[in-house]
Amino acid sequence: MKRLLSVTIAVITLLGVSTGCYRSTVGYTATKQAEWWLTNPDGSALFVKQPTALSFASVANAYPTIGVDDKETYQSIDGFGYTLTGGSAMLLQKMDSAARAALLNELFSTQSNGIGVSYLRVSIGASDLDETVFSYDDLPAGQTDSTLANFSLDPDRTYLIPTLKQILTINPNIKILGSPWSPPTWMKSNQNSKGGSLLPAFYGTYAQYFVKYILGMRAEGIPIDAITIQNEPLHPGNNPSLLMLATEQATFIKNHLGPAFRQAKIDTKILLYDHNADHPDYPLTILNDPDARQYVDGSAFHLYAGPVTALSEVHKAYPDKNIYFTEQWVGAPGNMVNDVNWHVKTLIIGATRNWARTVLEWNLAADPNQNPHTPGGCTQCLGAVTIAGNDVTRNPAYYTVAVASKLVRPGSIRIASNTYDTLPNVAFKTPDGGITLIVLNDSETSQSFNIRYKGQSITSALPRKSIGTFHW
Repeated sequence: MKRLLSVTIAVITLLGVSTGCYRSTVGYTATKQAEWWLTNPDGSALFVKQPTALSFASVANAYPTIGVDDKETYQSIDGFGYTLTGGSAMLLQKMDSAARAALLNELFSTQSNGIGVSYLRVSIGASDLDETVFSYDDLPAGQTDSTLANFSLDPDRTYLIPTLKQILTINPNIKILGSPWSPPTWMKSNQNSKGGSLLPAFYGTYAQYFVKYILGMRAEGIPIDAITIQNEPLHPGNNPSLLMLATEQATFIKNHLGPAFRQAKIDTKILLYDHNADHPDYPLTILNDPDARQYVDGSAFHLYAGPVTALSEVHKAYPDKNIYFTEQWVGAPGNMVNDVNWHVKTLIIGATRNWARTVLEWNLAADPNQNPHTPGGCTQCLGAVTIAGNDVTRNPAYYTVAVASKLVRPGSIRIASNTYDTLPNVAFKTPDGGITLIVLNDSETSQSFNIRYKGQSITSALPRKSIGTFHW
């Protein structure tokens, strides 16, 4: 028996097989199989894991080949997700506890049917998708509070804070970005929640407002990883909103917010801008100021105007400063095929190929009438999910995020892959050493193609306008 076993091992070794692994002659050390998920926005398969894995081998065909190279690396990924508005939190908290728990697990867990949302944006005070306008220090007209003696997070204790605590029990490592839509009205030039500018006399007070917010959330067990200084600082027409020019933001950072964070030993990241890609000059103006730049982690963008390549323009000027994509809406009633196609192509693929560490959709949840919202707030913002009591409908933004969030986990590194006009794609090396490739068939017909990695390939096909998420 021992002799027979020795002969068998010798034969296996000569054949290039060892402990079940095939030793390829083209330099790939083991037979690899790719699992993959199909998202066909026509409704036939919405982020569905396919039953048959694809095996890497030598391939000879005339199909386009997407080559993946993990030796060429780019930025690290912080996560994919949504803005958890106050209105979203309200709808979640009004669900029955079992229905809410099931939905939160589906959204934030990577287990079973979870899509693994890994990054959230919340509003500091009210956004336009809250029921009412509020700050954390509201006063009667004519009064001020330069010491912030009346500061309180109580407006968030009914819905937002409980929701965040429940999410943190599912994913304790989720990162949270805070963004204000407006300071308290008594700090503003027009004494109004809509528009106006931050009065220079209150720059120092407003810096302490951020400090109190971060420390207050920390005391609730909610870490704030980063803040932006103002949501859409060049759009003072929303309610709430604020006009803050680049020179004003630079002065606020270098003379007030940065020193206040440093004195309070706060390591929450400071992000610039948080507005459209048509004005890369805004973050560049601030980054050009070395006194402001020392406090800045990076720049945040939306894409309601301008090209996504503007993100690379800012990265090229300051490669040591990070890039974030923090908001894009889907207008109601939504179009599953067109919306998922555009958002995956332009944001999941386009923004990350232009150095974004995050891709966040706006917003997590709304009711069937796109409520709640403030007077003058967005009336057509379609949530990633529609919540009607305990009933949940999954909309385009849900699937846009799902194709990346479940498998491109925080700490993944974007790596090189070549693209085709009708097969845009992006690749990542994941923290477990695996590879995830997201491919969009941006054509009107089914496409077959190869994926090549370390000398071997798999062949797959995608229906028109569909997305494949491949992992090996």
